[in-house]
Amino acid sequence: MWTLENLAAGAVYFGLVMYAVFGGADFGGGIWTALASGPRAREQRSKLFHAIGPVWETNHVWLIFVVVTLFTAFPKGFAALFTALLIPLVIALIGINFRGAAFAFRHFGRQTGEQIPFMVSIFAVSSILTPFALGMAVTATATGKIVFVNGWVQAGPWFWIGPFTLVGGLTGMAICAYLTPIYMTVRTEGELQRDFRRQGIIAALVLGFLTTVEIPVAMLDAPLFASRLLSWRGVPFVAMSVISGITTLILLWRGRFQWAQIAAVGTVTLTISGFAAAMYPDLLIGQLSLSAAAAPPTTLRAFFSVLAIGIIILAPSLLLLYWTFRGEPNPERNP
Repeated sequence: MWTLENLAAGAVYFGLVMYAVFGGADFGGGIWTALASGPRAREQRSKLFHAIGPVWETNHVWLIFVVVTLFTAFPKGFAALFTALLIPLVIALIGINFRGAAFAFRHFGRQTGEQIPFMVSIFAVSSILTPFALGMAVTATATGKIVFVNGWVQAGPWFWIGPFTLVGGLTGMAICAYLTPIYMTVRTEGELQRDFRRQGIIAALVLGFLTTVEIPVAMLDAPLFASRLLSWRGVPFVAMSVISGITTLILLWRGRFQWAQIAAVGTVTLTISGFAAAMYPDLLIGQLSLSAAAAPPTTLRAFFSVLAIGIIILAPSLLLLYWTFRGEPNPERNP
């Protein structure tokens, strides 16, 4: 139904997908920096840093967009989310800041020849910690453990740690680790390309395993979410994500890397779509609906007016940036 609150929820969904597809690949770069192995480990890390360099700050625009949309369009939901999920969200924020600082210090240290110790390690650890914390926070909204008592949000301080959310955190990491090597296959050649192809296949299998395990875990730990996911609304997305994931594996195996990149984006998009379909029409499952969390219609109309202006200004710049810098420039090259 094309209500203002549903359109605003669609904007949040779009922002999450874009952050996963673009920002997630950046976090995946840090994960594979930690996991790089074999005789070309140094080359793998170097290529990953080169690819991240031109766009890593820009990709966080999508996270800011999600937060601002929640704050503006769903103020009651924003307050509930950031009250109940303060700890994992602060952990994610710390990870984002440490990751950015480590990347910048490493970059300028390589340029000046005065490298600061442990920067690569801090970058890798932060890249693992952040998507794990964000994955736990997102799946915590589907547990039904964030409740309202007399209009006030109530949740235990550690309610967000449980089987369902832990698998959700691992899934968040797996999504990032899945996208990065598949993106890198179109930016490399020869043995290095085969390394990233192998990493992409491994990550695809891990992601498929985790998303499969999440369903029976949800039945035990988040039963309302599981029932919705397995209903007529959620099952099509589950099925399509499985098909897209298998297609990605086949394309990687056959060396069709451009198409594999597109299929991988489709897999992640469909996975997030399945989650969103199971959550609808709630922002906090079973406790706070989108309509109850939404701002007044006048605020929503003003939000969409400003959003339209922002798209006109920002979209061409982002398209130009992503088209111009497709992982090729070397950010460590002296000007």
